[in-house]
Order: sequence, then C-alpha cells, then structure tokens
Amino acid sequence: MNGESFHSVTLDPAKCTGCTTCIRFCPTEAIRVRKGRASIMDERCIDCGECIRRCPQGAKRAVSDPLAALERFPVRVAIPAPTLYGQFDERYTVDHILCGLLALGFTDVLEVAWAAELVSAATSAWVREHSGQGPWISSACPAVVKLIQVRFPSLLDKLVPILSPMEAAARLVKERMYPGRDDIGVFFISPCAAKVTVSRCPQGTTASAVDGVIGIKDVYLPLRNILPGVPERPLGRARGKGLGWAHIDGESDALGDPRGISVSGIDDVISVFEALENGTMRNVTFIEALACPAGCVGGPLTVENPYIARGRIRVRERRIDALPEREAPLDASGFNILWQESVQPRPALRLDKDILKAMIMMEEMEVIAESLPGLDCGSCGAPSCRAFAEDVARGLAVKTDCIFKLREDVRKLAEQLIDMERMQPPGLDKD
Repeated sequence: MNGESFHSVTLDPAKCTGCTTCIRFCPTEAIRVRKGRASIMDERCIDCGECIRRCPQGAKRAVSDPLAALERFPVRVAIPAPTLYGQFDERYTVDHILCGLLALGFTDVLEVAWAAELVSAATSAWVREHSGQGPWISSACPAVVKLIQVRFPSLLDKLVPILSPMEAAARLVKERMYPGRDDIGVFFISPCAAKVTVSRCPQGTTASAVDGVIGIKDVYLPLRNILPGVPERPLGRARGKGLGWAHIDGESDALGDPRGISVSGIDDVISVFEALENGTMRNVTFIEALACPAGCVGGPLTVENPYIARGRIRVRERRIDALPEREAPLDASGFNILWQESVQPRPALRLDKDILKAMIMMEEMEVIAESLPGLDCGSCGAPSCRAFAEDVARGLAVKTDCIFKLREDVRKLAEQLIDMERMQPPGLDKD
C-alpha cells in the first residue's frame, strides 16, 4: 500500500485569518486553528475539498499540474473528465471541446466517459456475480474511498475492486493506444482535488498510469478562448451513460440496478455509511457515493454552477444517444480492470501505536471531555469539545485553550487572591 505523502489540498497561510469556518465542515476533523492560523493534519485529510468550498478567505486551494507540464512529453494525451463538457454551453458539442483540447497542445485524446462505460459494465457484472454479499460501494470517488479508510474501515470489504474511469482510461492509453512506448504523457482534466492526490498515491494499484492532473479551472479560460476558432471533427465515442458519470445518479443509471442508490455531498455520504454500519440499510445492492454535492460537477476545481453544468451534460446525453453509435476508439477486450491490491485502513484516528498508551490516553480524553461545556463552539481551534479533549490528551493543546476552562481557572484564581487579601499575619490575627 502506498504511503500518504502527498495532498492536493493545501493552505495559504498568508490568506488565513483563523476564522474557524473550515474546522466545522471537515468530515474527518483534520483541521485545527492555532495561533490565528489553520493547519491540516495530513494523516486525516481525505482531499475532499470541502474546506476549499467553505473557506471565505480562499486560503484553501488545490495544487494541480499547470498546462506547461505538457512540455515534459513528446506525446501528450488528454483524458478529460465528462464534467468538462458541462462547463460550456450547449452550442459546443463534445467533439468540439475535444478538438479544442488538441488545439491547446495535446497530441491525442481519449474520453474518460468512454472508459466509464467499461467500468459500468465491469461493476454491473461484479454486483451480479456477488449478489447477496452487498450492498457494494462504488470505488470511483477517491475521497469516498479515503473516507472509508479513515472513518469506516469495517466497510472496506464492500468496495467494488474495480479501477476508476480515470485510471482505466490512462491504462488504455499506454497499453492499447501506445503500447511499449515510454514517451507518452497522460493528463487527466480533473474536477476535484482528490483525483490529483490519487494520481500520486494510488488506490487499488501499485502505480498510477496518470502522469499529470490539470484542474478544469486551469484549462477553462484557454479552452473557452480558443473554441470559437477550432474546426470540429468526430472524436467522441462515449454514449450518454458515460457522460452521465459527471453527475449524481450517472453511475447508478449506467448499472441499471433498481436497488442501487445514489448519494452526494460528504455529510450525506457519512449518514448513509453510518446507517450501513448500523445495519439499517436494507434492500440495497449498490451505493454510488460521491463526496462533492451533485457529483463531480460540484468539484472544487470546476468553474460552472454544478446544477447548470448537470443540466448541460444531460442535454448532451440526449443528443449523443440520438446519434448513430460510433465505433469504439480502442479494442478493450481482455483489458484487466480489477484492482491489483486491496485498500487498507488508514489508522489516522488511532491515539498511539502502543495499545497500553492509547488506552491510557483514551481514559484521559474521556475525563477531559466530561469537564468541557460540550458546546462545540470552535473557539479552542478544534471542531468539537471531544476533538479538543483528544488534542489535550495527545499533548497538542492545553485545557486553558478552552475559553470556558480559562474563565473557570481565572475565577478560581481571583477567589484565591481575595481570600489571601483577607488573611492577616499570625502575630496580628485576633481570631
């Protein structure tokens, strides 16, 4: 299993004002505010981008590759997420947008939407073959996979062990389009930060076939400016089911399982997983879980309103499905789309490697938590009183970082000073 040594979500300290907004929305309690600045705990961050969406100062951002990264490779293949199509109005067809990418400097292109169709077929077959063992959880969203690793490790064996459309497309480029060559650079055009991270720290495989990830927001303006003058030619091969992966219900619709459900937004995903762990999720065979609201169209690296983008993609789905089906761009027969290795839990919430020490810290944490007001106000720089108690037990904070505990100590000290002021030396005390 690859180590988590890279995160796309980063903090710009110069912009951070310590407002504590971000700590209230982080799903894994990975952010703390100390000395007026936020900090991100690497071992807990799942790169969901929720802090990027919520930060009023724009201090959180996602690091991705610039367009200049194309210069590293003689042959540069773009694998655009179908979310890219929703950033432009309907006058631009999928073919037109793909041609625009070639005009920007890419030498070839393969639709991730087409790879998504292959993943849909493989997932459908997996769910049918393993019926009665579910509900199975889609592994396409890397932020959701990390969430399960950190908060719901008991659900890891419910993940469908199939490559994401991004990884499948990248492998097809290198194994089928340009086999045996080492001068190929595959660049994913991404709507989210988690895809940047998973290209460096892969899930379910030892190494990613993706050589770079460029954010949609970084390619949007150059592409928009160049599109009006780009001649259109047929490049797209994906059908509506592949394009639909860009938004919520897309993967579930492609599978066609009436007992499959879809959930988007990290809070709702957590609620579904809690219900699944508690055994209250019944008569469900498949769960399409996406960390971003409305699906990938709501990713933090997108430009357009996610609901407008979703509407635009649905229009394109209908138009493409009304056209004659085109020949597949590649022969994918015999292509291995399964994971090469299992995904392991990430012990990010463990107090200490030594079990005895961890148990002592847990007991201390419980005592501290009981002494706190339980308001979860965030003034201490932690997202909740329980998280603050954990920080104190770990030695990362002191009790008086809580304003209520500080006031309590000040009040006690004031009372002691008053009592001391009333005291007389033994030789003058008449009592």
